[in-house]
Amino acid sequence: MSTSALARTSRWVSRSKTLLHFQTKLILTSFSTDTGTADKDNDPGRPGPPPIRVLLTESAGRGVFATRRIGAGELIHTAKPVVAHPSLSKTHSVCYFCLRNLKTTCQSQTEAVQFCNEECEEQSKAFYDIEKRANWSAYDDYCRAQALKYPLLVKRLACMVISGFAAADSLDILQPATLSPLMISEMVEELGLLRSSFTKANIIDEQIAFLTKTWYTSVLARIRINAFRVELAGESYQDLLALAAASVDAEAGVGNAVYMLPSFYNHDCDPNAHILWIQNAEARLKALRDVEEGEELRICYIDASMGHDARQTLLSKGFGFQCNCLRCLSRD
Repeated sequence: MSTSALARTSRWVSRSKTLLHFQTKLILTSFSTDTGTADKDNDPGRPGPPPIRVLLTESAGRGVFATRRIGAGELIHTAKPVVAHPSLSKTHSVCYFCLRNLKTTCQSQTEAVQFCNEECEEQSKAFYDIEKRANWSAYDDYCRAQALKYPLLVKRLACMVISGFAAADSLDILQPATLSPLMISEMVEELGLLRSSFTKANIIDEQIAFLTKTWYTSVLARIRINAFRVELAGESYQDLLALAAASVDAEAGVGNAVYMLPSFYNHDCDPNAHILWIQNAEARLKALRDVEEGEELRICYIDASMGHDARQTLLSKGFGFQCNCLRCLSRD
């Protein structure tokens, strides 16, 4: 490599490290990170920062690494979603904001959505004041007919941008999926329905100027590989039975959500950490086994009980990569 090429590479690496440091600081300070460990020198009642940091990996882009030894079963951190939306079949049976199961549900699909408490109703103003002005029947029917879930997250994010509670580029930090020309062409119809719903609700053109084909496809490309299906574990035996019974359903989760820090966890078919939800869409990252300082924390993006070929196919089609974890290399 020439001296000039080496210099350019050095500058690129330096800029990448600087950007990564800024992004990591932003991520770790923007979300709930309750690890149960108090910073006794400053505030005994306040939890300390999570025992992790985001670094560049050799082959998988950014990753999450332990800054100290983490014991099996330890809560690493929690995270609130950047954007979440209930599954269409659960819209009237879960909180429209936090996705918590409701004790009483709407009797009619035409009734207004419900919130589990006043706090969720207040926080929903980030999108709901705009969203309730529009008629979403055509958009929702299209998503239902095509078995689409991610456009619902785009709709909600768009409402948050129009309301002024989110920036149009708020998901740009996340890794995007590769979209085929066919996928992009199909998104054009979704975008048309979305813009039409806003226009018919008298949302002025200036407010939806960001809502271009480029923006829509860019956001969907990121949501496709960074969204999690929220499956509530609950706290009772009945909750666990209900979850098991629902697992055979294609729409087993109560909804889908995008998180910032959890999106930086890389995949492994034999993970050392996992993500779970207890009562609502707040994610909890826990260690599955002892993790040493400096070790990368990884979660499994799919059902780890599947065979090697099934896992590879699903990861390739759904996430765009071939898994080379130790388990896959041994063809387990």
